[in-house]
Amino acid sequence: MLYPVVVHKDRESCFGVTIPDIPGCFTAGDSLDEAVSNVQEAVECHLHDSDAVPEPSGIEEHLSNPDYADGVWVMVDIDMSFLSPRHKRVNVTIPENVLKDIDKQAQKQGLSRSSFLVRAAKQSMTP
Repeated sequence: MLYPVVVHKDRESCFGVTIPDIPGCFTAGDSLDEAVSNVQEAVECHLHDSDAVPEPSGIEEHLSNPDYADGVWVMVDIDMSFLSPRHKRVNVTIPENVLKDIDKQAQKQGLSRSSFLVRAAKQSMTP
């Protein structure tokens, strides 16, 4: 989805980017390209516990905001699929002995194999 973002650059600073449709979400970079490419990661970090996908607005809705007066507007395509709760079937190859252990643990915890694997994956990705 295309979102308007505003880029600011002060003389002694990096390029700063604010995403007005996602309040409190911002990022920066040493170059304009780096700052704009950092938008996706900033949005994912900012919305990681959210269920709602904020709708993008038009740039004109933000032009009267004095916080954005000296900025340059850029439209950025932000992939919001990380918020999708839909399930997706995948095919994985797991050694048979490991699969047996997974099934035993899943049963002990009262989980399906899929739920157990999702939980284990999420735990391993937590910093």
